[in-house]
Amino acid sequence: MEETRMIKVTVEDKTYTYPYGTPYRTVAADFQSRLPWDILLVNRDGKLCELHKVLDRDCSLKMVTAQDKPGIQTYERSAVFLMLKAFYDVAGRENVRRLSVEYSLSSALFILAQGNFTLDQSLLERVEARMRELAALALPIEKHSMNTDDAVELFQRAGMVHKAQLFSFRINSHVNVYSLDGFVDYFYGYMVPDTGYIKCFGLELFENGFVLRLPTQQDPGRLGDFRPSYKVFRELYSSNQRFEALNASNVAELNATISQGGATSLILAHEAMMEKKIGDIAAEIAQRKGVRFVMIAGPSSSGKTTFSHRLSTQLRACGLRPHAIATDNYFKNREDTPRDEKGNYDFEGLGAMDVEQFNRDMVRLLNGETVELPTYNFKKGAREYNGNFLTLGEGDVLVIEGIHCLNDQFTHSLPKESKYRIYISCLTTLNIDNHNRIPTTDARLLRRIERDARTRGYSAQATIKMWPSVRRGEEQNIFPFQDSADVIFNSALIYETALLKPYVQPLLFGVPRESEEYIEAKRLLKFLNYFLPIPADNIPKTSLMREFIGGGIYHA
Repeated sequence: MEETRMIKVTVEDKTYTYPYGTPYRTVAADFQSRLPWDILLVNRDGKLCELHKVLDRDCSLKMVTAQDKPGIQTYERSAVFLMLKAFYDVAGRENVRRLSVEYSLSSALFILAQGNFTLDQSLLERVEARMRELAALALPIEKHSMNTDDAVELFQRAGMVHKAQLFSFRINSHVNVYSLDGFVDYFYGYMVPDTGYIKCFGLELFENGFVLRLPTQQDPGRLGDFRPSYKVFRELYSSNQRFEALNASNVAELNATISQGGATSLILAHEAMMEKKIGDIAAEIAQRKGVRFVMIAGPSSSGKTTFSHRLSTQLRACGLRPHAIATDNYFKNREDTPRDEKGNYDFEGLGAMDVEQFNRDMVRLLNGETVELPTYNFKKGAREYNGNFLTLGEGDVLVIEGIHCLNDQFTHSLPKESKYRIYISCLTTLNIDNHNRIPTTDARLLRRIERDARTRGYSAQATIKMWPSVRRGEEQNIFPFQDSADVIFNSALIYETALLKPYVQPLLFGVPRESEEYIEAKRLLKFLNYFLPIPADNIPKTSLMREFIGGGIYHA
């Protein structure tokens, strides 16, 4: 009898042995008691593996829970699969015309459901009860490799035409699909091994659809707070309608447009939509006679700089005289900058700004006085005065950009009627298909990777490494003030991922396999594979995307 081959597995610098072919789930069970949350995946030497996979080589393993980014993404994806199965079971597959996961909204996913049923709380209670019933059964979530042509035929028969269309642009001859109790679907990313892992969820009616509430990465054991920004939701919903009007509400439709030679007309149509929106904002500002300060804030890589230039152009067209002011010039001198808990300078918090000097200068300008404005010397870490004098006359407005511009504490001395506040963000509503959404943070990260490489010489690895810190700063200093804005401006462009693909792809391939950032780089590369690329030739020089790829007419 042949002796069983033993595999060496290193976990936390200790080596263990397991028989060849042992499922990762079995290995994970031996270490589950050391962790507060369920192990959902394993990281094998920098490669994520689902728990149904088996040991076939000596390796080092790290356990992945929902407190890790890949883990919470896996949990969300699996919960969506469970919700879809339960909804079809309760409503009847033949009665569901559309069931689409649209976008993230305050620790929840907004979902549209249309068909021969009444979407009310009673239906959602029955769907949630079915979800809990399926979860209690711990039904296996099975992965199968299918011939791509067979997958196209399968999803066409199931009425999932966008999935079938998406695979028609796939080069690989095979595709992985998941099945749950007879329900088959395709998902971008990994799954938990069975429904028993999906314990924390809730369904609630919201606007013209419902939300699937989920836990957060910080606390996987309970539902995240649901405090949606209604202004952001309305802008997302409006953007989604505009995308559908352009016949590009998902990647399959976008690819079809590109492959049929329609990219240029799509680009120009979306750019025209964006310019009209900026013009409408400028017209509203001009109508409010008391406005002297246009305050612009938004998260990283939203395109704030280009937007402020384009808005200034539109303000001039409305008969106003805009003057740009960057709040970065009001940083405190380096020695006065507060430090965070790790002893590093905290440049993100309001404490890094000389709030009182900013308010004194702005009040004096509002009163018609001449003010010498500062310039911050970042090399020296100090404010300088270089003879930049300004006096506000009739029709003059200040266009002020900075992360704290929506925070009333930052502009506490300025009358409310003198301020017009704009929140700008890249709120993408373009999804891979009806069941696979694209996080808005992914779109911003891709923008940032390209801009950092082009303007700062940063590697994709460096940008990915700093991204969690950037996101924490946004959560604290920007997102809480979204609803205080007079208007939400969505800077997402329907074609941007297809445009960024040729720029970002080589940078992501440069992330070292042994680095912690490799998993995120690989995920983004897989994501980019869904898109057909488009060249930059026909992107207008005024486009917001020029801020990231270069070649624009604005200094950004």
